[in-house]
Amino acid sequence: MTQEEKNAYFDKERRRAKGVLRRRTIGRNIWTGVGVVIASIAAIIAILPLFFTFLNSFMTSAEINDNYGMVFQSLSGHSDSAAKYLSSTPVLKLIPEQVTIEQYKTLMFMSPTYLLKFWNSIILVVPIVIGQMLVACLAAYSFSRYRRKRREILFFSYIILMLMPFQVTLVPNYIVAEKLGILDSIWAIILPGVFSTFSVFLLAKYMRQIPSSYIEAAKLDGASEWQIFTRIAIPMCKSALYAMSILLFIDYWNMVEQPLVLLTSVDKQPLSVFLSQVNEAEIGIAFAASALYMIPPILIFLYGEEYLVEGISRSGIK
Repeated sequence: MTQEEKNAYFDKERRRAKGVLRRRTIGRNIWTGVGVVIASIAAIIAILPLFFTFLNSFMTSAEINDNYGMVFQSLSGHSDSAAKYLSSTPVLKLIPEQVTIEQYKTLMFMSPTYLLKFWNSIILVVPIVIGQMLVACLAAYSFSRYRRKRREILFFSYIILMLMPFQVTLVPNYIVAEKLGILDSIWAIILPGVFSTFSVFLLAKYMRQIPSSYIEAAKLDGASEWQIFTRIAIPMCKSALYAMSILLFIDYWNMVEQPLVLLTSVDKQPLSVFLSQVNEAEIGIAFAASALYMIPPILIFLYGEEYLVEGISRSGIK
């Protein structure tokens, strides 16, 4: 083969390699673009209810009834009163025709029920989050560091309880609360919440990643088990603790079934139950209450978003 033929062959192979690389690059770009479009659509679908609730809270009661009256009348089962809406179709409107803050004025200054329900949510959620973090830290440290007999069997039972729907344990919780005499009190909600299994599972997965060399070095320096727990394990699990507290707060902030079953007194029920019992006359108030109700979890999520992502990713949960 002459030099010219070699050069022609190498040029041909080089052009073929460039073509293959170009096609692969185009293919990757197409799939990246498809992924961005899908993620954008999913983000819009997820955020749309937030904007819908917030913007509709500034509508007048008359405009809200005109737009969604048929929906609430049909849900309430009053077919006769819903007949006047049958000729129209529910309209999904984001921009109010007339902006008003009358709903917020009524909610904050003329409706003590909202403030009472909001306070009920606080006194239920905060003790649950704090108590569950304390219990979970101790249990997770025990699972991750002590190689006791049948440890894995006990941990597997925790996983089974975590995978079970909470409705399964709701009836046993009701019976236990009734036997203990705490039914219709905040302790009927707080005690089952404190001894939940998810936080133990999350922290145990995280603490198992702590290098054993750190523990052994601390023991050689004369550190007690409590000092190892408080000065090594807890500081190294700080991101997991933040992630756990955020998830717990959002979960228990939105609970409805447990208070409905375990709290029979209306004045003790949280705001989540109040919002689930909306009637047609309070649609505007419900939009404003929902907008305010979303503020605490959103602020907590935005503040701890970095810790949430880091805690879940490093814990090994997929």
